[in-house]
Amino acid sequence: MDLVIFEENKPFVLDALRNGEFDYMEAASEVFEADFFRFIKARALLDELAETYPTPRKKEDVPFWFYVASNLSMRLHGVHAFDAFPMVVRCGGMLQAFGPDAGRKVVHPETGETTILCEGFNHKNHYDRETPCDPDFLRKVAKDTDARALMRWFGEDVVRAFQRRRVFDPEGVFIGDASYLFVPDNPHYEGSVKLLFDEHDHPLSEEQYHKMSDAQKSRCQWRRCYKMVTLLHTNRTLDFFLFVAVKVVSGNAHECPVLYALVKRFVETVGKGVIKRLILDRGFLDGKAISLCKKKYDMDILIPIRHNMDLYADAMALFRESDVHWVECKEQKEEAKEPDRPRSQVIAKREKKRQEKLRQLKQQQPPPPPEEVLVKKETAAIGEFRSWSSCTVPLTVVANREHYADGHQEIWFLIDTKEVKAPSQTQQEYHLRTSTEERYRQLKCFNDLTHFTSRAFSMVVNQVVFIMLAYNLLQLYLLKRGRKDLNPKTLPRIRQQLLPSDNHIIVYYQNYYGLFRPFELVGFVVRLGEEARKKIAAKCRRIGRELNGVLRNPRPP
Repeated sequence: MDLVIFEENKPFVLDALRNGEFDYMEAASEVFEADFFRFIKARALLDELAETYPTPRKKEDVPFWFYVASNLSMRLHGVHAFDAFPMVVRCGGMLQAFGPDAGRKVVHPETGETTILCEGFNHKNHYDRETPCDPDFLRKVAKDTDARALMRWFGEDVVRAFQRRRVFDPEGVFIGDASYLFVPDNPHYEGSVKLLFDEHDHPLSEEQYHKMSDAQKSRCQWRRCYKMVTLLHTNRTLDFFLFVAVKVVSGNAHECPVLYALVKRFVETVGKGVIKRLILDRGFLDGKAISLCKKKYDMDILIPIRHNMDLYADAMALFRESDVHWVECKEQKEEAKEPDRPRSQVIAKREKKRQEKLRQLKQQQPPPPPEEVLVKKETAAIGEFRSWSSCTVPLTVVANREHYADGHQEIWFLIDTKEVKAPSQTQQEYHLRTSTEERYRQLKCFNDLTHFTSRAFSMVVNQVVFIMLAYNLLQLYLLKRGRKDLNPKTLPRIRQQLLPSDNHIIVYYQNYYGLFRPFELVGFVVRLGEEARKKIAAKCRRIGRELNGVLRNPRPP
């Protein structure tokens, strides 16, 4: 089949629209994704990821760079069912980024309709293609890939690729954390377990449950879940967030040994000195592991103490008996940031009205009880703390004291493997850990991290790994494009902000096309006669149905 060339001819297309005639219509909003793929392709990232992928296939009919790219494109679109792959190819930026290898728009010689031509990567199929490769190929490769090998690939080969491109920040701040991945109550989810959780989604032991009141018990529920342990890289100004290791395990597995195994593998992969600061939650308290990280890997650990530890009682007694210097912690108020794009007068007026309404509602609410009103925060530090027998390195204990309006005080402790000169800075540094919780929230709420499309464990891991890989590559893309301001944002917000400022709608008719601004096209259509508008409306409905279904004529016969 010969390639059909489309030529820009806006007057010709306008004449056709006056009669209600056109072949195809699309928005030029795929610029962001196309530029994203050109970015990773130009830096040879896509080829390197494909070469190291732990493929279960001995023979590659479809190049693995396309398998990796297709997986990434689906995650950027928030689509995880491989049946939706045809829609992703047609409406995404893969056609622009990869050209004829992915597909191209052509005019069908019999119907005159603008469709997608996908020649594919082999000549085995004797029927029309709607995608460069069959969605079943993507599904089978994902399912047949060993889950452990895939997680090891993410924590080793992907990390090496990042290191070669000097991605890691010299500050060396890393954060370890764990989170539950809840799934429907179906025992066919491989490796999942049912656990009892309270109203805040915290797991409960039988002892904890029996100590609860009847009202508290009524709010508990059994939930099926996995557990995900991650290692996140960032800096002190939170300019980027990169997941460098992930492990999906059963929901009842303890996260502590899993996390330190990930740290060990990361150091063995990239060498000592990349992780300089490791910030952890109290669930990762392990004296031997902390000592090993300090002595063998030369990294400093910052972690809080649990209240039920002898270590907590020792620290409390030490601060009560010692003459320590307490320093008041001043809350740092964030300056109001200007919007990335100037707001219209209508939007600005609406936002002002909304803020005023919020202030009124806040004033109407009753004041909180005195025991919940925080008056002052103080912090102090004592070094050379050695009462933790399982930890063989000297520690600094940082005490954080909070004063409330009713007069009572609450105190909690951090331990640090390095000497602390400014305890208030150490406290602020620990609060970087909340950035991990925010990443989890974004991935679960906006990237469908827990909406699994298969009950096979390999498919669960595939979805988790490729969502995180897409997230990492998007972070790098924004950082290198000078848009680090978008890195903390959600995926829908990022896509919205990266739309071209001069957005267009492309209208095709015969072998020609015209570029229209959205309001220009709408204004033109509403002025047409009723018969022409009805024809355009009917054609738009048909194209909408085709975009969500199978193309009738993917390519000319």
